[in-house]
Amino acid sequence: MKQSLTYYLMLLVMKLKGLKKSFSQDPIDYKKIRKEDVYHPKGSFFKQNIIRSFNISKSLITEIGKKENTSKLLIFVHGGAFISGPGQHHWDTIKEISKQTDYTIWMCNYPKAPEHKISEISENIDLIYNRALKEYQPNQISFIGGSVGGTLITALMQRLIAKKKQLPHKIILVSPVMDASMSNPDIDKVDQVDPMLSKVGLVSAKKMCAQDNDLKNVLMSPIYGSFEEFPETILFIAEHDVTYPDQKILVEKLKQTNTKITVITGKNMPHIWPFLPVMKEAKIALHELIQTLTNK
Repeated sequence: MKQSLTYYLMLLVMKLKGLKKSFSQDPIDYKKIRKEDVYHPKGSFFKQNIIRSFNISKSLITEIGKKENTSKLLIFVHGGAFISGPGQHHWDTIKEISKQTDYTIWMCNYPKAPEHKISEISENIDLIYNRALKEYQPNQISFIGGSVGGTLITALMQRLIAKKKQLPHKIILVSPVMDASMSNPDIDKVDQVDPMLSKVGLVSAKKMCAQDNDLKNVLMSPIYGSFEEFPETILFIAEHDVTYPDQKILVEKLKQTNTKITVITGKNMPHIWPFLPVMKEAKIALHELIQTLTNK
């Protein structure tokens, strides 16, 4: 498949910004990466459509939506390797989803490593969902998360199922990180073509988040947990992404449990490609993602 001109432009931007270099360091410079964080989005859209901001434990929730009351909630759990975020690309994605759907959206700015460990971050995600259940029915709630946002959502589903709790309507996972240990031998080959991430930096970031240096704890490596009884799952995975080999394992595990799944594979695409700006392929993927939200 021939890629668009904007695809190569995006690769150039990534190279000029030194993303791969930043994610090739051990220890990873989380303070430098955080300089790209955007906690309060600017622009007329957000000025007109941010309904409220509130705290749930140590998470800041920004609620975006139409002024009219809506009956559907989308909980957006951003990525950032557990050490950073949200970024401008997350807000841009939320803007497009909000403009094209009737969802109310909660952007969840949860606590980050190294100041906070995975158990505390996970507890915050639990509390966010508990709060959502006080305002919406489970079948009115969906989740979307990219990268470690996908990790946190997947692990949440496993906890809810184990505790026989009510599940959301559907989950959308964009390049979810399934194994923080990055021990899959196929990763090394993909690392050579990934324009954004590197195994070295990702493992360094995960160590900052881990407790007792346990990178295979299911809270941050849900691939080692159960996938029985999962809700409908939509997966966006990318071939030129170091997290791709573990996502292929995830697909097989979901198929084995007869989960209702949709898998969209980005040929030659980088990590979280539906969320990236400029790129034609990203716009097509984001449109497809939005369609999965409007489908019942």
